[in-house]
Amino acid sequence: MGKKSKGGCLGWIIVLIVAAAVGFGIFVLVKKKQQSSNGGAAPVPGPPGAVTKKYAEALKTAMQFLEVQKSGKLEDNTITWRGDSALKDGKQAKIDLSKGMYDAGDHMKFGFPMAFTATVLSWAILEYGDQMQVVNQLEPAQNSLKWITDYLVNAHPSPNVLYIQVGDPVADHKCWDRPEDMTEPRPLTQVNISAPGTEVAAETAAALASASLVFKSSDSKYSDSLLKHAKELFTFADKYQGSYSVSIPEVQTYYNSTGYGDELLWAASWLYHATQDKTYYDYVTGKNGDDFADWGSPTWFSWDNKLAGTQVLLSRVSFFGSKDISNSQILQKYRESAEAVMCGLLPKSPTATASRTDGGLIWVSEWNALQHPVASAFLAVLYSDYMLSSRTAAFSCSGRSFRPSDLRKFATSQADYVLGNNPMSMSFLVGYGDKYPQYVHHRGASIPADATTGCKDGFKWLDSTEPNPNVAVGALVGGPFLNETYIDSRNNSMQAEPSTYNSAVIIGLLSGLVTTSSVVQSFT
Repeated sequence: MGKKSKGGCLGWIIVLIVAAAVGFGIFVLVKKKQQSSNGGAAPVPGPPGAVTKKYAEALKTAMQFLEVQKSGKLEDNTITWRGDSALKDGKQAKIDLSKGMYDAGDHMKFGFPMAFTATVLSWAILEYGDQMQVVNQLEPAQNSLKWITDYLVNAHPSPNVLYIQVGDPVADHKCWDRPEDMTEPRPLTQVNISAPGTEVAAETAAALASASLVFKSSDSKYSDSLLKHAKELFTFADKYQGSYSVSIPEVQTYYNSTGYGDELLWAASWLYHATQDKTYYDYVTGKNGDDFADWGSPTWFSWDNKLAGTQVLLSRVSFFGSKDISNSQILQKYRESAEAVMCGLLPKSPTATASRTDGGLIWVSEWNALQHPVASAFLAVLYSDYMLSSRTAAFSCSGRSFRPSDLRKFATSQADYVLGNNPMSMSFLVGYGDKYPQYVHHRGASIPADATTGCKDGFKWLDSTEPNPNVAVGALVGGPFLNETYIDSRNNSMQAEPSTYNSAVIIGLLSGLVTTSSVVQSFT
């Protein structure tokens, strides 16, 4: 009796083992099938995870330069050496242009790069606002964005008029003074029907359309106003096509435009995201795409050329849009062009650009060298996160496969170079790290706050051998030469001058790296 019972137990044990083995086999097959169906894609990150301390500190630092650059009557001013300035800007036209931000180390308000600053800042907030929030930088980013968009709205007093510049750059550059003390003339420059400026009007439309999404849930009335101005500006830009560099030849010395087709596509893309109106989608996928998109030819993203940004932004529609739209052959051309940009950035890609320093920094321009690598790295982080969030495992560069992690690794390498992992062991982000530029080409930073100077006698501070008395905290300077040297001199504006649009792209990049999370599938 006992032996029979023992044999029965052994039989049941064998049955259970076999059943477990079969179950495990089925589990493995199911997992393999799942992996096959999504191409071995990496898992989608959840809510923001652990914070990377160095990027959090760098982001907080970078955000402060937007405070440094503010014009007008300052609110909750955190920069002790800054005060109210340019309070009468726009008065001669009976409009208030006192807000906005100074372009760089001078006191000019150039609408074209300022609008680009706002568009990129909006994009960063829309994609990475949750990550900014984790490190308490979302509200400062929104406040700085609104400071610019308030100015841009006022600069558009009627449908076909846009004020695109405050100040005379020739007169401005003959002075070296604090913005609080400046006495030089502040003339206004506008584009209109008889003197069109398609690129600057379209970029301003992009800025206001993207910002309308940022403020949609927190201030719907303001958001609606931004969108109204964006639509009018896009209509103006498209109907009266002409380059502002032709209409106003004087702008060529400072922010010369190489064409306006990219801005039209960029603005229409943002208006599509802001409105879901298929008219704007048809605009970028119809004849205008044929005319302006230059599919398959990688370009550098900058204040002058928005094609790479447009390609990445429209790739978002390809990744997350409804099937009837995302399967569009024209949309795929934008995505393939975006991937061509990514392939050019990855060091191990067969089509990798040779335009980089020995230390691995993308290097395109001697003047403001850091603009292109930081902007490129921002796009790479975005594309990486689009792939992760859509469970896209890889993309191909001339037959070689790359994953989202490869793009993030590239972006990290550029950020780390900027923050001090370079042959000079120097941070190019002022105020971050133990070693950073001390002689930033910036008037306000170079002159003691209690100094009394006029237009001309302030030049003694430009020529001074002493470090700046005020730290232009958060300024991203121009950057290194190709041979990875940096001359820390106030007179070296090529390397030592920061700009607000540099701030926008470094804020975008750091916001994408500060922690890990997935991106939203829709901004609305």
